[in-house]
Amino acid sequence: MKKRVDDKIADALNISISEKSEIEPLKETAIEKPTEDKEKDYRSVRGNLHSIISKGNEAIDGILEVAHEGDSPRAYEVAAQMIKTVADCNKDLLELHKKMKDLDKEEINYNNTTNNSLYVGSTKDLQELVNQTRSESKRIRNDIIDVEVIKDDQKEI
Repeated sequence: MKKRVDDKIADALNISISEKSEIEPLKETAIEKPTEDKEKDYRSVRGNLHSIISKGNEAIDGILEVAHEGDSPRAYEVAAQMIKTVADCNKDLLELHKKMKDLDKEEINYNNTTNNSLYVGSTKDLQELVNQTRSESKRIRNDIIDVEVIKDDQKEI
């Protein structure tokens, strides 16, 4: 008697068929729109950066007090690093605003409609449409060349 695939897997995993759990069908979950996710993430990151900046400012104040009291070069070095870190956080906050603006611009660009036109005609006609000034100057030259010369008995006209 042939074993089913389920039985073979159960034997390989040393479990009995009754121990296997039934696979539940996937439940439909409410999927949030990307814009809602973007806004949540933006608010979260912005809040974190503000928190880091405020705690960094408090730490800078404490480190500067320690540096003044101890006159240790290492304390001043740590204070300088902390100031640089807080300044970088401020730059990150500004970059976050810029990136959000760029994302908003990209969303607007998705709604663009492109209409394609088809031209049916000869190449000469198309060139005349595209470059009308060139074709007008050609017509003028052709009109000048087509002048007839009439000879009078004594003069040429």
